[in-house]
Amino acid sequence: MANPTSPPAATMPARRNLTIRHTELTALPESVWQETDLLVFNVSNNKLTTIPDKIRNLKGVRLVDLAHNEIRSLPEGIGELDGLSDYLYLSDNKLTELPRSIGKLARLRYLNVSDNVLARLPESIGDLASLIELRASGNHLLSLPESIGRLSALRELHVANNDLVELPKSLGSLTELRKLNLETNKLTRIPESIGNLERLYELNVRGNRISGLPESLRRLHRLAYLDLRANGITTLPDGIAELPLEKLDLRWNPIERFPVWIDQLEARGCVVYR
Repeated sequence: MANPTSPPAATMPARRNLTIRHTELTALPESVWQETDLLVFNVSNNKLTTIPDKIRNLKGVRLVDLAHNEIRSLPEGIGELDGLSDYLYLSDNKLTELPRSIGKLARLRYLNVSDNVLARLPESIGDLASLIELRASGNHLLSLPESIGRLSALRELHVANNDLVELPKSLGSLTELRKLNLETNKLTRIPESIGNLERLYELNVRGNRISGLPESLRRLHRLAYLDLRANGITTLPDGIAELPLEKLDLRWNPIERFPVWIDQLEARGCVVYR
């Protein structure tokens, strides 16, 4: 019979951080999905090809890193991670699509799906009400969903190195946006609605097929960096002269004649490459 005065048996404290990186892991042990007290789940830099739907058990996790694996699809259960608020890293995998349930991650602030083979983003992406930074560069995106305009907290949007041929008008609704990277796509124009991005600080449209710029650019009163390299631009709207630019890059465009206000920009300290 146990001694009633004996102290209770010691119990192991619940684990908060599970990190298994650079191990050539191809599958996760079943015991992982019983770690329901995890805050950090990092299995990046392995050789995982699938993630089971049991990931939904990790409801308290705040950071999930599945980057640098060989994952081809994600289960709908990933949308059940109610506590996921800090980061979701999915970059450098072989994802062809994202589950619609990803839009249920209402607390998520950072999403990185760069360097996959995504042809589109789900409409539900617009439901990520807390998202501050979205990185989707290095995919095969042909367009962005109109719902992206509902990301009212978004400050950075990176969609470089895709196949975008146009931008949604709703882009102009991203009024908190500071950085917009559209480098190396197939864009022929920038929508007039871009003038609504009053907090935009950096705009990169290098390596597209843009021939003209919207007059609404003059309304970007906080724009400091404008990269227009390697397009088909022949003339520049005078409104650019009114912007508080620190750097303007115009190289590799067939600009017929540089306006006189270019010299004025340089005189007030803006670095201009032409």
